[in-house]
Amino acid sequence: MNQILLLTGIVIVICILSGRLIDKLGVPSLLAFILLGMCFGVDGIFKISFDDYQFSELICSVSLIFIMFYGGFGSNIKEAKPVIPQAILLSTIGVLLTAGITGLFIHLAFKRPLLESFLVASVIGSTDAASVFNILRSKSLNLKDNTASLLEIESGSNDPVSYMLTVILTSILTGHSVHVPSMLFFQVAFGIGCGVCIGKLTALLLNKAEFDIAQGKTILVFAAAILAYTIPDLIGGNGYLSVYLCGIILGNSYLPHKRDMVRFFDVLTGVAQMMIFFLLGLLVTPSQLPQVILPSFVIMAFLTLIGRPLSAAILLSGFKSSFEQIGLVSWAGLRGVASIVFAIYVVLRQVPLGYNLFNLVFCIVLLSISIQGTLLPWMSKKLRMIDEHADVRRTFNDYQEEENISFVKFHLLSQHPYVGKCLKEITLPPKLLVVVLIRGKEILVPNGDTCLKAGDLMVAAAEEFRDRKNMTLREITVDKKHKWNGKSLSHIPMPEGTLVVMVSRQKETMIPTGNTIVYEGDVLVLAKF
Repeated sequence: MNQILLLTGIVIVICILSGRLIDKLGVPSLLAFILLGMCFGVDGIFKISFDDYQFSELICSVSLIFIMFYGGFGSNIKEAKPVIPQAILLSTIGVLLTAGITGLFIHLAFKRPLLESFLVASVIGSTDAASVFNILRSKSLNLKDNTASLLEIESGSNDPVSYMLTVILTSILTGHSVHVPSMLFFQVAFGIGCGVCIGKLTALLLNKAEFDIAQGKTILVFAAAILAYTIPDLIGGNGYLSVYLCGIILGNSYLPHKRDMVRFFDVLTGVAQMMIFFLLGLLVTPSQLPQVILPSFVIMAFLTLIGRPLSAAILLSGFKSSFEQIGLVSWAGLRGVASIVFAIYVVLRQVPLGYNLFNLVFCIVLLSISIQGTLLPWMSKKLRMIDEHADVRRTFNDYQEEENISFVKFHLLSQHPYVGKCLKEITLPPKLLVVVLIRGKEILVPNGDTCLKAGDLMVAAAEEFRDRKNMTLREITVDKKHKWNGKSLSHIPMPEGTLVVMVSRQKETMIPTGNTIVYEGDVLVLAKF
């Protein structure tokens, strides 16, 4: 137990610390997590022997629940509305077409039985939401013609179809009797029904119920994601379809404290992705990969250059999509964690195959992420699909623009220059609005004729600054021997680009000026740009 926890902690620390280096190299971070797992594995540096497919399926399946949920939760349907029909076609008929075309190719090229070929194609039939979201965000790919929204909705919603095909073909190949039409009906009907009902009910509870514990609403959403998968799965429905729809409904509903939920699931899915890809790298035996590397490359190349482009062209040409958009959509069909989870599902059901399906699919995913993922930004520029005026963050629900405001307060002491003046006589910065005045126990909604008095607490609203990518905050606690103790801020030399933005003194928090004197016990918050 302690060894597992120690390994988990070490892996997460390495993944976090290597993030900047990975970004500079221009490779997808998820690929690096796989390679790290291989380094720890049986053929790697640390020689850890791990071949527990059952445990791997459990961890990966649970992680995939939250990745699917957050994929739906983060998708902005308002932004995606113009391309929803295309996305739905690609995530349903598109998966069937791609699996059919690729399965036929595997059958003809490798002389494998037809059903077995279709099973392999079904396992790799869906694109990977985690990889697509990761690259779009990390590389800030602002794409033309709502292509980012199209890719997000498609990659987030096509796993259920791939999963259904995998389950059906696995049942047939293992000799289990299966009535395909009824299975399809129950998978879709229960999946949609449970996802919509749980999503709507959770949204209602979040807006009506009061919770005694902090972050109770976030915990409720966490529980809803689990229920949205398990309930339909227990009654024969598609849990992944359900949890994705539940995420879409909640993400596009008004929810109090939604930003807290976004932060929670951002961290949760980030850790889940690290652990999934590390675990898969640990599970694979690299010395066994050479025997499947050639067929993996051939299948991946056909899928990328013929199978997906053909299905995308058939479905998108009816919407008058440009050649460039179809080309980029085709290239962005990255395979990922869902395909490997479905491969583990097949391995555990002991489908009689003449090769290790996990190794084959692992190689396909590795090649897809490393080649397609790495070249996706380059391909976007080559096809002239970059829109300088778009913002990919708008397609996610955790991004908001001008409507995102913060409230700031001003204590008006007797010597304050505003005291004795009416609001219309004060020159305030642009986009700053005084919304409330608190005068003793009285709360006033001010207008231009409202006059300010000493002792008033003035509350103003301003547009919030959220683009903090290039800003870091750190705290300094001043003790008796600190060189800043007793000095005013104007006499303290600061490194270039550094500013003291807040001083916490006992129970008081203040915004400092150059005349603010630093005392023992003060906690200074420094911003570095």
